Amino acid sequence: MKISVLRAPRQFEVIEQPIPDIADDEVLLRVAACGVCTSDMEPFLGGQGQTYPRYLGHEVSGIVEAAGTSASRFKPGDRVAAWVTGRGYADYVAVKGDYVFPAGELPLDEALAEPLACAVNTVEMANISLGDDVVMIGAGFMGALVQRLALLQGPRHLIVADSRPDALACAARAGATRTVNVNEESLPDVVKSLTEGRGADVSFEVTGRQAPLTMLGDVTRMSGKVVIVGYHQGEPRQIPLGYWNWMAFQIHNAHFREEATIMRGMSIGMRLLTSGRLSLADLVTHRFPLEQINQAFQTAHEKPAGFLKSVITFSET
Repeated sequence: MKISVLRAPRQFEVIEQPIPDIADDEVLLRVAACGVCTSDMEPFLGGQGQTYPRYLGHEVSGIVEAAGTSASRFKPGDRVAAWVTGRGYADYVAVKGDYVFPAGELPLDEALAEPLACAVNTVEMANISLGDDVVMIGAGFMGALVQRLALLQGPRHLIVADSRPDALACAARAGATRTVNVNEESLPDVVKSLTEGRGADVSFEVTGRQAPLTMLGDVTRMSGKVVIVGYHQGEPRQIPLGYWNWMAFQIHNAHFREEATIMRGMSIGMRLLTSGRLSLADLVTHRFPLEQINQAFQTAHEKPAGFLKSVITFSET
Protein backbone atom coordinates (compact mmCIF):
# COMPACT_ATOMS: atom_id res chain seq x y z
CA MET A 1 0.00 0.00 0.00
CA LYS A 2 0.99 3.67 -0.33
CA ILE A 3 1.62 5.78 2.77
CA SER A 4 2.99 9.29 3.20
CA VAL A 5 5.90 10.02 5.54
CA LEU A 6 7.15 13.48 6.50
CA ARG A 7 10.93 13.21 6.07
CA ALA A 8 11.76 16.82 6.96
CA PRO A 9 9.98 20.18 7.08
CA ARG A 10 7.75 20.58 4.00
CA GLN A 11 9.00 17.24 2.60
CA PHE A 12 6.41 14.49 2.46
CA GLU A 13 7.33 11.35 0.55
CA VAL A 14 4.90 8.67 -0.61
CA ILE A 15 6.35 5.21 -0.05
CA GLU A 16 5.22 1.59 -0.17
CA GLN A 17 4.61 -0.43 3.01
CA PRO A 18 2.71 -3.65 3.76
CA ILE A 19 -0.98 -3.42 4.63
CA PRO A 20 -1.09 -3.41 8.46
CA ASP A 21 -2.25 -6.42 10.45
CA ILE A 22 -5.06 -5.84 12.94
CA ALA A 23 -5.44 -6.87 16.57
CA ASP A 24 -8.60 -8.49 17.93
CA ASP A 25 -10.04 -5.11 18.96
CA GLU A 26 -9.21 -3.34 15.69
CA VAL A 27 -10.67 -2.88 12.25
CA LEU A 28 -8.80 -2.46 8.99
CA LEU A 29 -9.99 0.57 7.05
CA ARG A 30 -9.52 1.28 3.39
CA VAL A 31 -9.05 5.00 3.70
CA ALA A 32 -11.38 7.29 1.76
CA ALA A 33 -10.25 10.62 3.20
CA CYS A 34 -7.94 12.11 5.81
CA GLY A 35 -8.17 15.76 6.80
CA VAL A 36 -5.24 18.13 7.19
CA CYS A 37 -5.37 19.33 10.79
CA THR A 38 -3.89 22.55 12.19
CA SER A 39 -2.09 20.46 14.81
CA ASP A 40 -0.10 18.82 11.99
CA MET A 41 1.16 22.14 10.64
CA GLU A 42 3.92 22.58 13.23
CA PRO A 43 5.84 19.43 12.16
CA PHE A 44 5.20 20.28 8.51
CA LEU A 45 6.59 23.79 8.91
CA GLY A 46 9.49 22.64 11.09
CA GLY A 47 8.75 24.11 14.48
CA GLN A 48 11.24 23.98 17.32
CA GLY A 49 11.85 20.53 18.76
CA GLN A 50 10.24 18.59 15.88
CA THR A 51 11.69 15.18 15.00
CA TYR A 52 11.52 13.18 11.79
CA PRO A 53 10.43 10.99 10.13
CA ARG A 54 6.75 11.48 11.08
CA TYR A 55 3.65 9.56 10.04
CA LEU A 56 0.86 12.11 10.36
CA GLY A 57 -2.90 12.01 9.77
CA HIS A 58 -5.65 11.34 12.29
CA GLU A 59 -8.95 12.66 10.78
CA VAL A 60 -9.86 9.51 8.87
CA SER A 61 -12.91 8.12 7.12
CA GLY A 62 -13.11 4.95 5.08
CA ILE A 63 -14.60 1.55 4.41
CA VAL A 64 -14.14 -1.46 6.65
CA GLU A 65 -12.07 -4.19 5.01
CA ALA A 66 -11.83 -6.54 8.01
CA ALA A 67 -12.72 -6.58 11.71
CA GLY A 68 -11.12 -8.32 14.67
CA THR A 69 -13.10 -10.71 16.83
CA SER A 70 -13.67 -8.02 19.48
CA ALA A 71 -14.77 -5.46 16.90
CA SER A 72 -17.53 -7.57 15.42
CA ARG A 73 -20.11 -4.77 15.35
CA PHE A 74 -18.46 -3.78 12.07
CA LYS A 75 -18.42 -5.81 8.88
CA PRO A 76 -16.61 -5.44 5.55
CA GLY A 77 -18.16 -2.72 3.44
CA ASP A 78 -19.32 -0.54 6.33
CA ARG A 79 -18.77 3.16 5.68
CA VAL A 80 -17.30 4.79 8.79
CA ALA A 81 -15.53 7.75 10.34
CA ALA A 82 -12.63 7.16 12.69
CA TRP A 83 -9.96 8.71 14.86
CA VAL A 84 -6.47 7.30 14.47
CA THR A 85 -3.30 8.35 16.27
CA GLY A 86 -1.22 8.66 13.11
CA ARG A 87 -0.54 6.98 9.74
CA GLY A 88 -3.83 8.26 8.35
CA TYR A 89 -2.36 9.41 5.03
CA ALA A 90 -2.31 5.89 3.65
CA ASP A 91 -4.36 3.48 1.57
CA TYR A 92 -5.12 1.40 4.68
CA VAL A 93 -4.99 1.99 8.42
CA ALA A 94 -5.62 -0.18 11.47
CA VAL A 95 -7.80 1.47 14.12
CA LYS A 96 -9.43 0.41 17.38
CA GLY A 97 -13.05 -0.54 16.92
CA ASP A 98 -13.99 1.81 19.77
CA TYR A 99 -12.67 4.72 17.69
CA VAL A 100 -14.96 4.00 14.73
CA PHE A 101 -18.46 5.36 14.08
CA PRO A 102 -21.00 4.67 11.31
CA ALA A 103 -21.07 7.28 8.55
CA GLY A 104 -24.27 6.17 6.83
CA GLU A 105 -24.59 7.59 3.34
CA LEU A 106 -22.50 10.69 4.02
CA PRO A 107 -19.85 11.61 1.46
CA LEU A 108 -16.80 10.20 3.22
CA ASP A 109 -14.65 13.26 2.53
CA GLU A 110 -17.14 15.15 4.73
CA ALA A 111 -17.27 12.53 7.52
CA LEU A 112 -14.52 14.11 9.61
CA ALA A 113 -15.55 12.93 13.06
CA GLU A 114 -12.45 13.88 15.05
CA PRO A 115 -12.43 17.66 14.42
CA LEU A 116 -16.20 17.62 14.80
CA ALA A 117 -15.75 15.98 18.21
CA CYS A 118 -13.48 18.86 19.25
CA ALA A 119 -16.16 21.36 18.24
CA VAL A 120 -18.94 19.40 19.97
CA ASN A 121 -16.98 19.17 23.21
CA THR A 122 -16.11 22.88 22.99
CA VAL A 123 -19.73 23.98 22.68
CA GLU A 124 -20.88 21.62 25.41
CA MET A 125 -18.16 22.94 27.72
CA ALA A 126 -19.20 26.53 26.98
CA ASN A 127 -22.79 25.66 27.95
CA ILE A 128 -24.40 28.46 25.93
CA SER A 129 -27.81 29.43 27.26
CA LEU A 130 -30.83 30.48 25.22
CA GLY A 131 -30.56 34.17 24.39
CA ASP A 132 -26.83 34.45 25.16
CA ASP A 133 -24.67 36.88 23.19
CA VAL A 134 -21.78 34.96 21.61
CA VAL A 135 -18.57 36.12 19.90
CA MET A 136 -16.51 33.88 17.63
CA ILE A 137 -13.00 35.18 16.80
CA GLY A 138 -11.88 33.08 13.84
CA ALA A 139 -13.99 31.92 10.90
CA GLY A 140 -11.83 29.11 9.56
CA PHE A 141 -12.83 25.46 9.48
CA MET A 142 -12.91 24.94 13.25
CA GLY A 143 -14.51 28.31 13.85
CA ALA A 144 -17.21 27.43 11.32
CA LEU A 145 -17.88 24.11 13.08
CA VAL A 146 -18.12 25.76 16.49
CA GLN A 147 -20.35 28.50 15.06
CA ARG A 148 -22.82 26.03 13.58
CA LEU A 149 -23.03 24.03 16.77
CA ALA A 150 -23.37 27.20 18.86
CA LEU A 151 -26.31 28.29 16.72
CA LEU A 152 -28.12 25.09 17.72
CA GLN A 153 -28.03 26.42 21.32
CA GLY A 154 -30.21 29.44 20.52
CA PRO A 155 -28.04 32.55 21.12
CA ARG A 156 -29.45 36.05 20.63
CA HIS A 157 -26.41 37.41 18.80
CA LEU A 158 -23.64 35.33 17.25
CA ILE A 159 -20.94 37.73 16.12
CA VAL A 160 -18.13 36.28 13.98
CA ALA A 161 -14.85 38.13 13.46
CA ASP A 162 -12.03 37.43 11.01
CA SER A 163 -9.77 39.25 8.56
CA ARG A 164 -10.83 37.25 5.49
CA PRO A 165 -13.94 38.44 3.62
CA ASP A 166 -14.58 35.02 2.08
CA ALA A 167 -14.55 33.27 5.47
CA LEU A 168 -16.88 35.92 6.88
CA ALA A 169 -19.24 35.46 3.94
CA CYS A 170 -19.39 31.74 4.75
CA ALA A 171 -20.15 32.58 8.40
CA ALA A 172 -22.97 34.90 7.33
CA ARG A 173 -24.50 32.23 5.09
CA ALA A 174 -24.39 29.80 8.02
CA GLY A 175 -26.38 32.14 10.27
CA ALA A 176 -24.00 34.58 11.98
CA THR A 177 -26.11 37.53 13.08
CA ARG A 178 -23.20 39.94 12.51
CA THR A 179 -19.78 39.59 10.92
CA VAL A 180 -16.81 41.86 11.61
CA ASN A 181 -13.77 42.28 9.39
CA VAL A 182 -11.19 43.21 12.01
CA ASN A 183 -9.15 45.08 9.39
CA GLU A 184 -12.06 47.47 8.88
CA GLU A 185 -14.00 47.63 12.17
CA SER A 186 -13.36 47.51 15.89
CA LEU A 187 -14.71 44.22 17.21
CA PRO A 188 -15.00 45.50 20.82
CA ASP A 189 -17.02 48.50 19.60
CA VAL A 190 -19.37 46.33 17.57
CA VAL A 191 -19.88 43.93 20.47
CA LYS A 192 -20.62 46.76 22.89
CA SER A 193 -23.11 48.30 20.47
CA LEU A 194 -25.01 45.02 20.17
CA THR A 195 -24.93 44.05 23.86
CA GLU A 196 -26.00 47.30 25.50
CA GLY A 197 -22.39 47.92 26.49
CA ARG A 198 -22.07 44.70 28.53
CA GLY A 199 -19.99 42.48 26.30
CA ALA A 200 -20.57 38.91 25.22
CA ASP A 201 -21.73 36.18 27.56
CA VAL A 202 -19.46 33.67 25.81
CA SER A 203 -16.44 34.43 23.59
CA PHE A 204 -14.49 31.86 21.58
CA GLU A 205 -10.93 32.30 20.26
CA VAL A 206 -10.43 29.91 17.35
CA THR A 207 -7.25 31.16 15.68
CA GLY A 208 -4.25 30.05 17.74
CA ARG A 209 -2.78 33.56 17.51
CA GLN A 210 -1.76 36.10 20.13
CA ALA A 211 -3.80 39.15 19.09
CA PRO A 212 -7.20 37.40 19.05
CA LEU A 213 -6.37 35.74 22.36
CA THR A 214 -5.71 39.15 23.91
CA MET A 215 -8.90 40.53 22.38
CA LEU A 216 -11.06 37.94 24.14
CA GLY A 217 -11.02 40.01 27.30
CA ASP A 218 -12.06 43.14 25.40
CA VAL A 219 -15.30 41.63 24.12
CA THR A 220 -16.48 39.58 27.12
CA ARG A 221 -18.68 40.80 29.96
CA MET A 222 -17.72 40.58 33.62
CA SER A 223 -18.01 36.96 34.82
CA GLY A 224 -18.50 35.86 31.21
CA LYS A 225 -16.88 32.83 29.62
CA VAL A 226 -13.71 32.95 27.52
CA VAL A 227 -13.12 29.75 25.57
CA ILE A 228 -9.68 29.04 24.08
CA VAL A 229 -10.21 26.80 21.04
CA GLY A 230 -7.24 27.83 18.90
CA TYR A 231 -4.27 25.47 18.90
CA HIS A 232 -1.43 27.62 20.24
CA GLN A 233 1.72 26.06 18.82
CA GLY A 234 5.16 27.65 18.72
CA GLU A 235 6.09 30.62 20.88
CA PRO A 236 4.47 31.02 24.33
CA ARG A 237 1.42 33.27 24.48
CA GLN A 238 0.52 35.96 27.00
CA ILE A 239 -2.75 37.13 28.51
CA PRO A 240 -3.43 40.23 30.67
CA LEU A 241 -4.10 38.04 33.67
CA GLY A 242 -4.55 40.91 36.10
CA TYR A 243 -7.41 42.29 34.02
CA TRP A 244 -8.86 38.81 33.48
CA ASN A 245 -8.73 38.25 37.24
CA TRP A 246 -10.49 41.56 37.88
CA MET A 247 -13.20 40.69 35.31
CA ALA A 248 -13.72 37.28 36.96
CA PHE A 249 -13.81 35.52 33.62
CA GLN A 250 -14.59 31.82 33.49
CA ILE A 251 -11.64 30.49 31.48
CA HIS A 252 -12.17 27.31 29.47
CA ASN A 253 -9.39 25.39 27.71
CA ALA A 254 -11.23 23.70 24.86
CA HIS A 255 -8.64 20.99 24.21
CA PHE A 256 -9.51 17.45 25.14
CA ARG A 257 -7.14 14.56 25.70
CA GLU A 258 -9.29 12.12 27.69
CA GLU A 259 -10.26 9.27 25.41
CA ALA A 260 -13.83 8.95 26.72
CA THR A 261 -14.48 12.65 26.11
CA ILE A 262 -13.19 12.44 22.54
CA MET A 263 -15.31 9.37 21.83
CA ARG A 264 -18.44 10.97 23.25
CA GLY A 265 -17.88 14.04 21.07
CA MET A 266 -17.40 11.87 18.00
CA SER A 267 -20.59 9.97 18.72
CA ILE A 268 -22.63 13.15 19.10
CA GLY A 269 -21.05 14.75 16.06
CA MET A 270 -21.71 11.76 13.80
CA ARG A 271 -25.32 11.62 15.00
CA LEU A 272 -25.72 15.24 13.96
CA LEU A 273 -24.06 14.64 10.59
CA THR A 274 -25.90 11.44 9.68
CA SER A 275 -29.26 12.90 10.74
CA GLY A 276 -28.79 15.98 8.55
CA ARG A 277 -28.81 18.39 11.50
CA LEU A 278 -25.29 19.45 10.52
CA SER A 279 -23.36 19.47 7.25
CA LEU A 280 -19.73 19.93 6.31
CA ALA A 281 -20.52 20.12 2.59
CA ASP A 282 -19.37 23.73 2.16
CA LEU A 283 -16.52 23.50 4.69
CA VAL A 284 -14.30 20.96 2.90
CA THR A 285 -13.03 23.28 0.19
CA HIS A 286 -9.81 21.73 -1.15
CA ARG A 287 -9.25 18.07 -2.03
CA PHE A 288 -5.94 16.50 -3.07
CA PRO A 289 -4.75 12.99 -3.98
CA LEU A 290 -2.07 11.46 -1.76
CA GLU A 291 0.63 12.29 -4.31
CA GLN A 292 -0.12 16.01 -3.79
CA ILE A 293 0.05 15.97 0.01
CA ASN A 294 2.80 18.62 0.09
CA GLN A 295 0.53 20.92 -1.90
CA ALA A 296 -2.39 20.12 0.44
CA PHE A 297 -0.37 21.17 3.47
CA GLN A 298 1.06 24.26 1.77
CA THR A 299 -2.46 25.30 0.81
CA ALA A 300 -3.60 24.86 4.42
CA HIS A 301 -0.69 27.05 5.49
CA GLU A 302 -1.26 29.81 2.91
CA LYS A 303 -5.09 29.82 3.07
CA PRO A 304 -5.90 31.15 -0.40
CA ALA A 305 -9.22 32.87 -1.08
CA GLY A 306 -12.09 30.46 -0.44
CA PHE A 307 -10.02 28.09 1.68
CA LEU A 308 -11.41 26.41 4.81
CA LYS A 309 -10.17 22.80 4.83
CA SER A 310 -7.75 20.58 2.92
CA VAL A 311 -8.52 16.87 2.69
CA ILE A 312 -6.47 14.04 1.17
CA THR A 313 -8.87 11.81 -0.75
CA PHE A 314 -8.62 8.22 -1.93
CA SER A 315 -10.87 6.18 -4.20
CA GLU A 316 -13.86 4.61 -2.42
CA THR A 317 -13.98 1.74 -4.91
